[in-house]
Amino acid sequence: MSLLKPFSKLPDLNTANILLVENEEQFQQNLANTLVEETAVTVNVRLAKSLPLPMENDESRPRIDLVVFIINLTSDKSFESAKASLKYLDPGYFLGKVCFMATNARHASVRTGCLDALRQLAVSLHCPLLFAEDQTPEGATSSARRLLTILKVASGLIPNTTALYLSNLTRCTMPPDIDQPSFD
Repeated sequence: MSLLKPFSKLPDLNTANILLVENEEQFQQNLANTLVEETAVTVNVRLAKSLPLPMENDESRPRIDLVVFIINLTSDKSFESAKASLKYLDPGYFLGKVCFMATNARHASVRTGCLDALRQLAVSLHCPLLFAEDQTPEGATSSARRLLTILKVASGLIPNTTALYLSNLTRCTMPPDIDQPSFD
């Protein structure tokens, strides 16, 4: 059980590697299939239920350019699994190489506390929080397009733009009136 490190391996030419972490694997496979259809660059998609990743194939595993935690807001287990997996990431990943993707945000059974907890987690880690419609093929395509944009930057395929710069532009923010200490 070691930390997943962003810069421990050399990158491959014109290749981007993404790790999709979802406890329930509902949306993960649809999103992976849509991501690999990208033709401008080679996109390698790795799937995991949680972190840490197994040690037995660590040598052959490529450098992971972006880690995406897919969280089903109707399941407390999904959020808790993602939160527990964060400790297995090297702090270097939080410099623009991690994002959260929430599904089922419009579902009637979503508690507002779950959404607020996810937003607070994304804010505390300075990570983007994306919302995805996982019930339709168009939702998977739209989500894949947004992830590809972030992935190309995180893997260094977009000149003059860094993952940290993009992360600062897209990170999740909280309104000042929600559980934020006032320094007045």
